[in-house]
Amino acid sequence: MLVYSLKRLLLACLVVLTVSGITFILTNAAIDPAKALAGDSASAADIDAIRKAYGFDRPLPVQYFDWLGSALIGEFGESVRMRRPVATLLLERLPVTMSLGACALAFALLLSIPLGVVAALKPNSAVDRVALSLSVLGQALPTFWFALMMIILFGVILRWLPISGSDTWLHFVMPAIALGYYATPAFMRLTRAGMIEVLASDYIRTARAKGLRPPTVLFKHALRNAVIPVVSLAAVQFGFMLGGSVVIETIFALHGVGFLAWESISRSDIPVVQAIVLLISLFYIVLTLLADLLNAYLDPRIRVA
Repeated sequence: MLVYSLKRLLLACLVVLTVSGITFILTNAAIDPAKALAGDSASAADIDAIRKAYGFDRPLPVQYFDWLGSALIGEFGESVRMRRPVATLLLERLPVTMSLGACALAFALLLSIPLGVVAALKPNSAVDRVALSLSVLGQALPTFWFALMMIILFGVILRWLPISGSDTWLHFVMPAIALGYYATPAFMRLTRAGMIEVLASDYIRTARAKGLRPPTVLFKHALRNAVIPVVSLAAVQFGFMLGGSVVIETIFALHGVGFLAWESISRSDIPVVQAIVLLISLFYIVLTLLADLLNAYLDPRIRVA
């Protein structure tokens, strides 16, 4: 297990290095940081002065390693537009995005896993067809449209839930459902397929032949092995929710990292954009690493492979 963990950790570090390099190159190629700092009304002399003052005239690899060294200790520079440290902005906005992502993932798992288990226990039944219909509907509905429909119904007509802000847990109900419902079909189908395969395996028939209680067979033996792929998918989906929360945070006026990313892109705030892309990528990589390690713990055959 230790050797497997070290290999996965080394691979994760290489991915972080690659992603950070690509991010730095693309953002600097898309926008001239000196022009972004100087503003639209600056003259060519002013832009050249800023380029020399901030070191933008140095070779790009030198700038990258300088930026990476600062990023490793949590220093991402200063926001061009807000004139505040980028790290401070991220720390202020991150709790909102993390709360939204956690609530959305919890909603998706709590809805999809029971549906997948019930559908697998009664394949081709009415329950199975309803679950598959919900799966198709979740994939077909655009997230922004679903969010707007919930705002109209629950926020404007019924007035059950607040439609903007992040002051209480009620403010996260509709955003979490809108963000999490899109991931529900994938979890449900994967759970259903895994349960059908596991329930037909020899060791489940052996467990039943020994006289074990049906709940023990279902939850202790079948579900544990069936949800192994769900663990990996959940890690990827959580990273997707954190990175893809831009639309939802904008619609519901949640001032998290996603909304900050939209603001920074629209204002050409390169230091903030670079930091957010690196942070979201780091979340993806760390979550995938943890999922791999958890899968290896649950299934020793993965470690051997």
